[in-house]
Amino acid sequence: MNTETIIFLVFGTAAIVSALLMVTRKNPIISAIFLILNFFTVAVIYLLLKAQFIAIIQVLVYMGAIMVLFLFLIMLLNLKENKSLTREYSYKKITATLVSILLALLLGTSFYLGFQGKQVSDVAEKMGTAESLGRTLFTTYSFHVLAAGMLLLAAIVGAVMIAKKKFE
Repeated sequence: MNTETIIFLVFGTAAIVSALLMVTRKNPIISAIFLILNFFTVAVIYLLLKAQFIAIIQVLVYMGAIMVLFLFLIMLLNLKENKSLTREYSYKKITATLVSILLALLLGTSFYLGFQGKQVSDVAEKMGTAESLGRTLFTTYSFHVLAAGMLLLAAIVGAVMIAKKKFE
């Protein structure tokens, strides 16, 4: 077992555990913190897959911008713990738990059998790097990048004009 496999197992397990803890916590702030941990572990897994650009975007966009919005929304709504949740077990809960376990086993088996003995090609390893993505964006798709930039600039100018009229 090499170092890369150990790192993958540690961060893969941490991603699964943090996702489960995020869903099962009652306090929304604690759930948001586990979501941040999950984003970080997924970014490390992207780095192990040699997809540096996606890992950087994962950290910048999701951990930075979206989690700030989530935490702002949680604080704005002033969510409190709901004490009226029932603790009784119904057939729906038991059935949902058993189906979830069955689906997890089926997914794990399909991954194990589907990727057994497969190797990643050299071309696939180079596709996820920031260098290859930048080269492709600014050579093959340069017009599209410029058009998207102009569209975003027009949207920002329009939003500023609307906000300026609103405050006058």
